[in-house]
Amino acid sequence: MTGFERLRAHLVREYRRKTPSSGRIFRRAERVMIAGGSHTIRLFRPYPFFAAGAEGPRVRDVDGNDYIDYWQGHYANVLGHNPRLIRRRMAACLERGALHTGFEAGSQIDLAETLIQGLGGREAKVRFTTSGTLATMYAVMMAQGLTGRDHVLKVGGGWHGASPYLLKGVKYHAGEGFEGSESAGLLDEIVRRTLITRFNDTADLERVMAEHGGRIACFIVEPFLGVGGFLAASKDYLALARRLTSRHGIVLIFDEIISGYRFCPGGVQTLYGIRPDLTTLGKIIGGGHAVAAVVGPREMMEECETGRGGGSRVYFEGGTFSAHSEYMQAGLAMLGYLAGHAAAVYPKIAKAGERLRRGIERIFTEAGVPVRTTGDGNDVVPGSSLFMVHFPRHPRIAYDRPEDIHDADRSDLAKREKLLKLALLVNGVNVVHGGGAVSAAHGPREIEATLEAYAAAANLFKKYLD
Repeated sequence: MTGFERLRAHLVREYRRKTPSSGRIFRRAERVMIAGGSHTIRLFRPYPFFAAGAEGPRVRDVDGNDYIDYWQGHYANVLGHNPRLIRRRMAACLERGALHTGFEAGSQIDLAETLIQGLGGREAKVRFTTSGTLATMYAVMMAQGLTGRDHVLKVGGGWHGASPYLLKGVKYHAGEGFEGSESAGLLDEIVRRTLITRFNDTADLERVMAEHGGRIACFIVEPFLGVGGFLAASKDYLALARRLTSRHGIVLIFDEIISGYRFCPGGVQTLYGIRPDLTTLGKIIGGGHAVAAVVGPREMMEECETGRGGGSRVYFEGGTFSAHSEYMQAGLAMLGYLAGHAAAVYPKIAKAGERLRRGIERIFTEAGVPVRTTGDGNDVVPGSSLFMVHFPRHPRIAYDRPEDIHDADRSDLAKREKLLKLALLVNGVNVVHGGGAVSAAHGPREIEATLEAYAAAANLFKKYLD
């Protein structure tokens, strides 16, 4: 056996020993659910642990193990799991009757006004839905309906949910880079009309716009790349995107599903001072509930609803549980707290993120294992609570674009996903892609314990992989 295989076998044994009840539950799940679950990213081998409860920075599994958690509800729980202020608001909702009625409620107006204020207080309108995938899908539909064009431009490595319009250019494919389709069952015509450009590459963006600008309906981009690698866009790149899309009549969409309210009490676009045409928001804005939204200028949103020039409208129906009154209340409680405590929350989580990034690099370097982290801010974003860990195959990799992170010839993905994940779990820390998101509930004790877990992992790497 190779050192990798021996370490993997050791970690699997330790994990199985700690989580026998989760193992039994998963075997039952495999009999009735695809791959044993309902969301691919939550599933890992040999099996995921099953949560029995979660509060603040920690989650407890059905075997009684506690983990310091950096997944935090798909990065949604910026205040930690089940914060008291949200529970109090939800208890009041339950007293009044919080089950779904299918009627309009005034709380959605309050949350819409809050979102508009968080994006700079412009003349705008909001439509709610229940997931980031739906928000980005509707935003693309709106752009195509408004422009009469059928090409979509996105960044290689950018994840915008499982919309058919955007399931291309997510994973790096050997020999073709980010040009591949991510799923069977997609119409070839839609895949062909989805164009890919390189993140933070101004020359490539200019090239694509020059070649295809007249056919592109929208350019959708995360100003702070999420799953693609926790990378901040440069201000020059976003400013160029704004100029080129305006010049070619292209709708500029900022996907702020992850970045919205993660760095400040609003969209990260407010730090850049660059205004897109449409913004998609989700995760944090729901306060732990299924809330997402599309926000755009009043005239654009109304034109999509009524139909351009009297023609067919974009059929943006938010879904059965869209703007659920209880969800709106949770969102209002969350965003109200962040606005009132921004001076305490955001510097705290950014400082903790910095400590983790630098501490992890130091720990692995001392163990003789090359490691790089991403998630840093830049000259616009003053700090970041996000962190992702990478194992470079070569010392001079820049780690400033998704290609560096997702190309297996540049980064050892198996080491991160198949070894580091389990090495941290058996030491009481849960991460995704080697890292995750710090919440306001993570205090100095949790950060120190997390670094100790990474140190234990680094020592295992040194022992088995040398």
